[in-house]
Amino acid sequence: MFVDLLGRTRAKLGLHTHTTRSDGFKTPEEAVEFYIEQGYDAIALTEHWKFSEEGEIGGLKIISGCEYDVGKDDGTSGVFHIVGIGMTSDPKIPEDWKNMVKTSASKAAEIIKTIKLYNGLAIVAHPSWSLNTAEQLLQLGDFDGLEIYNSVSEHGMSDRAYSDVIADQLASRGRLTRLLAADDAHYYDGDQCRAAIMVETTDMDTQGLIRAIRAGRFYATQGPEVHIEKIAPDKVRVKCSPCSKVVFQSNCVWSRGRAVRGEGIIEAEYVKYGPDRFVRAEVTDADGKKAWTNYVEFDC
Repeated sequence: MFVDLLGRTRAKLGLHTHTTRSDGFKTPEEAVEFYIEQGYDAIALTEHWKFSEEGEIGGLKIISGCEYDVGKDDGTSGVFHIVGIGMTSDPKIPEDWKNMVKTSASKAAEIIKTIKLYNGLAIVAHPSWSLNTAEQLLQLGDFDGLEIYNSVSEHGMSDRAYSDVIADQLASRGRLTRLLAADDAHYYDGDQCRAAIMVETTDMDTQGLIRAIRAGRFYATQGPEVHIEKIAPDKVRVKCSPCSKVVFQSNCVWSRGRAVRGEGIIEAEYVKYGPDRFVRAEVTDADGKKAWTNYVEFDC
């Protein structure tokens, strides 16, 4: 754990990791060594269709998890990867749902419902990599968040790692979901330990972490620190570790003061412009590493 710029205690979590139990290239014990070395407080082992129980490996907390993928290879038909985190027991979702192309959206929706019935978080993984559209995702029901960044999608796969536009399209349609960053580590040749969420917490109780994530008490990051606060009905302030760019994104395609550029930026403000209904912030440091806040709604 660490104390952030605001004096709050946070835990560093990696919530999407694969090992030799499915299609990862490292054993659970080997994978854990990477994450301990990089200061993670806990990770979830999210093997494809194989539930991993809560526990501990090599002194690192393991959060229960599993990844469920439905649909085939063509994104136009609907390919959905749903990561379940923190379930209190194995949901035992039927693996024969995996290749049901014509009903992939309905099966993904059922998977999300089942994860939540077992007290878990249901996260849409790498929607950009999967070529998900906002319209497709709106069919999936009450998922808890999506990966705004997925490391393996940049370092090991198709180079479609960022899903910020999809998230904003959803938000513009009234669905302000939580935004997470995750590794989805498979190969351990550069896809590991590149992304995390920093959760505000004073202990490591799994269900407490789940509640904090569901409530949005975290930021997603490749390294920088970032915080957003509403300081007036029509104004937000960002505080961050030294960065070279702060960008505010909303439902407006253009707005005044959206991007702030410079050296060593540690604070920036944004005032509601025109029909803005919400805003989020993205910061980039001098090394090109990014961090993302969750959404803040303006008072209309």
